[in-house]
Amino acid sequence: MADAGEAAEQGLLKKLRARQLSVSEAKSYLGTHELDPESVDAILGAFLARGYLDDARLAEQVVHSGAGRKGQGRKVIAQSLAKRGVPRDVADAALAELPDDDAERALEFARTKAGSMRSLERDVALRRLAGQLARRGYGGSVALNAARTALDEASRPSGGVRFR
Repeated sequence: MADAGEAAEQGLLKKLRARQLSVSEAKSYLGTHELDPESVDAILGAFLARGYLDDARLAEQVVHSGAGRKGQGRKVIAQSLAKRGVPRDVADAALAELPDDDAERALEFARTKAGSMRSLERDVALRRLAGQLARRGYGGSVALNAARTALDEASRPSGGVRFR
């Protein structure tokens, strides 16, 4: 059983080198090895004590990545945290640190996509852009307002120098 515990511990370390895991994900991984519950708890306890597993730190990273790099809304970020097994209270604390600027982030994303939709009819472009925003986790009214604003901006003349 010591060999199985050692193999499980080494495997978990290898997984943690690739990406940070939640305590729940680590427990699930250890469950794939033939270990008794006491061994699983001992390994998890050791990893927690060493700081290798930290749900709060993971939640902060997921929130930062989702909001910053991926342009996701609160809803999708919360779903991502739940899917990774982060406890609800830890996820809520991390989401509370997120500035309440869903509308701004939605508009920023919509502006990047609106230009490529100039050739579409307005209703089609609005529906598609609002759908993209909704899939990124922005609520219905936020998505629709951002899509309308971005499409309005994209349809205006650029105001640059024109030559005749």
